[in-house]
Amino acid sequence: MRSPLASVPFQRLRLVAVVVVRPGDVLRLDAASSVQFADDRAITFRVIRVDERPTYEGWVWLTGYELDCSGAAVERREVFVQVAGLRPARPSEARQVGRTR
Repeated sequence: MRSPLASVPFQRLRLVAVVVVRPGDVLRLDAASSVQFADDRAITFRVIRVDERPTYEGWVWLTGYELDCSGAAVERREVFVQVAGLRPARPSEARQVGRTR
Protein backbone atom coordinates (compact mmCIF):
# COMPACT_ATOMS: atom_id res chain seq x y z
CA MET A 1 0.00 0.00 0.00
CA ARG A 2 1.34 3.40 -0.98
CA SER A 3 1.51 6.26 1.50
CA PRO A 4 -0.80 9.22 0.75
CA LEU A 5 2.24 11.46 1.19
CA ALA A 6 4.08 9.71 -1.64
CA SER A 7 2.26 11.83 -4.22
CA VAL A 8 3.04 15.17 -2.50
CA PRO A 9 6.14 16.90 -3.93
CA PHE A 10 8.99 17.01 -1.44
CA GLN A 11 9.08 20.83 -1.38
CA ARG A 12 5.48 20.97 -0.15
CA LEU A 13 5.99 18.71 2.86
CA ARG A 14 6.57 20.65 6.03
CA LEU A 15 7.20 19.14 9.43
CA VAL A 16 5.74 21.19 12.22
CA ALA A 17 6.94 20.74 15.78
CA VAL A 18 4.19 21.26 18.30
CA VAL A 19 5.31 23.24 21.30
CA VAL A 20 2.89 23.31 24.21
CA VAL A 21 3.45 26.08 26.74
CA ARG A 22 1.79 25.81 30.14
CA PRO A 23 1.67 27.99 33.24
CA GLY A 24 4.63 27.12 35.42
CA ASP A 25 7.02 26.51 32.51
CA VAL A 26 10.36 28.29 32.79
CA LEU A 27 11.66 29.41 29.40
CA ARG A 28 14.76 31.11 28.05
CA LEU A 29 13.57 33.89 25.74
CA ASP A 30 16.24 34.86 23.22
CA ALA A 31 16.53 35.95 19.59
CA ALA A 32 14.88 32.70 18.41
CA SER A 33 11.66 33.66 20.19
CA SER A 34 11.64 37.39 19.36
CA VAL A 35 14.03 40.06 18.13
CA GLN A 36 13.42 42.03 21.33
CA PHE A 37 15.44 39.37 23.19
CA ALA A 38 18.44 39.31 20.82
CA ASP A 39 22.07 39.62 21.89
CA ASP A 40 22.48 40.35 25.60
CA ARG A 41 18.74 40.97 26.13
CA ALA A 42 17.78 37.30 26.57
CA ILE A 43 15.75 36.61 29.71
CA THR A 44 14.57 33.70 31.83
CA PHE A 45 10.78 33.78 32.02
CA ARG A 46 8.25 31.88 34.18
CA VAL A 47 4.88 31.54 32.41
CA ILE A 48 1.76 32.27 34.44
CA ARG A 49 -0.73 32.54 31.56
CA VAL A 50 -0.95 31.65 27.88
CA ASP A 51 -3.30 34.03 26.11
CA GLU A 52 -5.91 32.35 23.91
CA ARG A 53 -6.47 35.41 21.67
CA PRO A 54 -6.06 34.61 18.00
CA THR A 55 -2.85 36.06 16.59
CA TYR A 56 -0.42 35.52 13.73
CA GLU A 57 0.29 31.87 12.96
CA GLY A 58 3.15 30.62 15.10
CA TRP A 59 3.06 33.51 17.59
CA VAL A 60 1.59 33.67 21.10
CA TRP A 61 1.11 36.16 23.94
CA LEU A 62 2.55 34.96 27.26
CA THR A 63 2.15 36.56 30.67
CA GLY A 64 4.70 35.80 33.32
CA TYR A 65 7.64 36.93 35.36
CA GLU A 66 11.17 37.78 34.30
CA LEU A 67 13.51 35.93 36.66
CA ASP A 68 16.87 37.06 37.97
CA CYS A 69 19.94 34.81 38.22
CA SER A 70 18.73 33.35 41.53
CA GLY A 71 15.30 32.50 40.10
CA ALA A 72 13.41 35.27 41.89
CA ALA A 73 10.71 37.15 39.99
CA VAL A 74 11.82 40.70 39.28
CA GLU A 75 9.18 41.98 36.86
CA ARG A 76 5.78 40.88 35.59
CA ARG A 77 5.68 41.04 31.78
CA GLU A 78 3.49 40.24 28.82
CA VAL A 79 5.52 39.13 25.80
CA PHE A 80 4.69 38.32 22.17
CA VAL A 81 6.90 35.45 20.99
CA GLN A 82 7.32 32.85 18.26
CA VAL A 83 6.30 29.45 19.54
CA ALA A 84 8.95 27.70 17.43
CA GLY A 85 11.69 29.74 19.15
CA LEU A 86 10.70 28.87 22.72
CA ARG A 87 13.22 26.79 24.66
CA PRO A 88 13.12 25.49 28.23
CA ALA A 89 15.57 27.25 30.51
CA ARG A 90 18.65 25.21 31.42
CA PRO A 91 18.76 24.06 35.04
CA SER A 92 21.34 26.74 35.92
CA GLU A 93 19.00 29.41 34.48
CA ALA A 94 15.94 28.05 36.25
CA ARG A 95 17.38 27.10 39.63
CA GLN A 96 15.50 28.04 42.74
CA VAL A 97 12.38 28.92 40.80
CA GLY A 98 10.01 28.25 43.66
CA ARG A 99 7.59 30.59 45.31
CA THR A 100 9.15 32.95 47.77
CA ARG A 101 7.24 34.87 50.34
